[in-house]
Amino acid sequence: QVQLVESGGGLVQAGGSLRLSCAASGSIFSINMMGWYRQAPGKQRELVATITSGGSTNYADSAKGRFTISRDNAKNTVYLQMNSLKPEDTAVYFCRLIMGQNYWGQGTQVTVSS
Repeated sequence: QVQLVESGGGLVQAGGSLRLSCAASGSIFSINMMGWYRQAPGKQRELVATITSGGSTNYADSAKGRFTISRDNAKNTVYLQMNSLKPEDTAVYFCRLIMGQNYWGQGTQVTVSS
């Protein structure tokens, strides 16, 4: 059984930084893609950034230049470094693992105050 556990969310002032972590456990294939998505109240879940097991990354326009996704394959862990945070970044952030099937974490709240 695959499980994803996110951590690192919280409350931060605009302009601040947070680092999210997501650790995957269970039967994890060596070739996969992991990513971060977010969902603000009343809005659909949207892509933030993804990274393949080979290190290729993809970012939403809103994240480019401010967020950095990285991963530690040995630990099956993906990170999201978020800098220059804005109030509009406030959302629940979800970790996703794709290896044939989709797996989602439970989400971690990020709140950016103005």
